[in-house]
Amino acid sequence: MSIRYDGKVAIVTGAGQGLGRSHAIELAKRGARVVVNDLGGAKDGTGGSSEAARAVVAEIQALGGEAIANGANVASYPEVEAMVGQAMEQWGRVDILVNNAGILRDKSFAKGSLEDFKLVLDVHLMGTVNCTKACWDIMREQSYGRVVVTTSSSGLYGNFGQANYGAAKMGVIGLMNTLVQEGAKYDIRVNALAPAAGTRMTEGLLPDKAFELLAPETVTPAVLYLVGEDAPNRTILCAGAGAYAVAKIVETDGVWLPPAEQTPEGIAAHWEAITSQVGEAIPQSGAEPTLRFAARAAEGLGVKLD
Repeated sequence: MSIRYDGKVAIVTGAGQGLGRSHAIELAKRGARVVVNDLGGAKDGTGGSSEAARAVVAEIQALGGEAIANGANVASYPEVEAMVGQAMEQWGRVDILVNNAGILRDKSFAKGSLEDFKLVLDVHLMGTVNCTKACWDIMREQSYGRVVVTTSSSGLYGNFGQANYGAAKMGVIGLMNTLVQEGAKYDIRVNALAPAAGTRMTEGLLPDKAFELLAPETVTPAVLYLVGEDAPNRTILCAGAGAYAVAKIVETDGVWLPPAEQTPEGIAAHWEAITSQVGEAIPQSGAEPTLRFAARAAEGLGVKLD
């Protein structure tokens, strides 16, 4: 069955080039009307120009699609509100939001400045918050929405010199996990993309052949799936070079220790059992492990929970 977006309106941030450009064009090819957002700055966030966004709009229009350009800085909520307002004025709805915009200010934690750290958080994390917030009530009122946040292996697993970027990219996972619960009854589904792509963000960091294989076009099918009507929910979909995988945050089954062993020494003595992967699970909410721990304690102490 073909996945299409006829009648749907999509906003793609950072869509002037790289991954965002690929996402925007392919959404348009499948019937979506697209807001092509791009500040047009350098990869460190400096500067700005609307030329890149307008060029992508021209590409979409040449293919017979509908698109408008927007130069909002995602770190500025008033600008984001105006962008969403432009989409509503033009087409009357917003169905799909792909949070893709980002910058890099890579340095080791010891050498990096707090100003750079905050700027990266403002663009990646708060930019995602701003765009999603500006669309949220619209999606609630129309009882439909598909939101993609863009995470990274640097956030999920760490990467030297990217403490700021990694913190932001893990932050959007926490945002996703809560928005999934709050949006469920409105058919708003929120998922995360963890891309591995050869773009200006990774240029010079990868061997030439790997850079070629990791074309943005190999990642975009993952986004197209995550914003479809039958999309999953609360999924971290990893994509690159035509390979796709799902990342999961799991919790071990763990052990309950009697009061006398609830000491650092007791934890050390039972470390193998605490870290055993046997019986590990994926909690569906923050309350789930909390209640599980309380139940374990009640069982161990012979106490009945109300």
